[in-house]
Amino acid sequence: MKPISEFPRLALAHLPTPLEPLRRLSTELGGPEIWIKRDDCTGLATGGNKTRKLEFLLGEAQSEGADTIITFGALQSNHARQTAAAAARLGLHCIVFLVRKVKYDEPAYGTSGNLLLDELLGARVEIADDEAALARRLESVRAELDTQGRRAYLIPPGGSNTTGALGYVNCALEIDGQCRDAGITPRAVVHASSSGGTQAGLVAGLAALQSEVPVQGINVSDLDTQRIVTMVHELCRQTCERIDIPPVSADRIQIEHDYLGPDYGIPTEAMREAVHLAATREGILLDPVYTGKAMAGLIGLIRAGVYGRGEAVVFLHTGGSAGLFAYRDALTR
Repeated sequence: MKPISEFPRLALAHLPTPLEPLRRLSTELGGPEIWIKRDDCTGLATGGNKTRKLEFLLGEAQSEGADTIITFGALQSNHARQTAAAAARLGLHCIVFLVRKVKYDEPAYGTSGNLLLDELLGARVEIADDEAALARRLESVRAELDTQGRRAYLIPPGGSNTTGALGYVNCALEIDGQCRDAGITPRAVVHASSSGGTQAGLVAGLAALQSEVPVQGINVSDLDTQRIVTMVHELCRQTCERIDIPPVSADRIQIEHDYLGPDYGIPTEAMREAVHLAATREGILLDPVYTGKAMAGLIGLIRAGVYGRGEAVVFLHTGGSAGLFAYRDALTR
């Protein structure tokens, strides 16, 4: 494996993040011992998994002499919020392009949560109604930056390319060491799977360690189930190539699709239960879009007997609690 230290990187995250047992939730569910990897504690503007990716993405941006960061997401993007925070810390100009892609409507959704924080963090926020409008606006903004002599670095949605995935190769090494220290061998690492970089990095990192621990993604974003599997596998292949290890087989990409609900960002009853259980049993805040549905998936798999007594499971908390404030009506009904 090519050493992580050989890639450009900036120290942005509070690492290592804690790995903690969820004893009360484990007892409530009567299944395996659940451990939580607290990547909601990475430190940038309420934390989250994107900070690990941004260490490498902004390290690369700095090495290329960029002074402006451009990225993309849905209106309540956790990634956009963390990118805005990282840019503020580094003194970089930040532009976030947000698309009204979520078919959910309550007053707070378009004013609060991550969107409020993007603006507070000093990002220039550009909102489009669809992808076509976003592309036109992006072209205009890039021409504007060219006339100002600015050098822009573009980060894809979720920070999910091979550079961003390096953050989760590194996280896999961290999880492996912490599990050894805790004396557990996880039955699986379970997390929300969306833009693919987190899962691709975890799978590649564990493969580099020759670990047999599977990574169980919970699809929280894509109604086309085959598309998300194919996308994650291809990004994982590219990441393996980037760190100079053999590609993983397609069966290493495990994604459960039954907990997405009607669509990305749309609340489900299983999500509501998961958010309330984590809050009332462990004092941990999940979010409605990603970790709430991922925890719903873990709870469902435990109830189905996939993970049982005598086993241990690691749940990766990818952050997103700022999104709770955009879903007040859905969560307080």
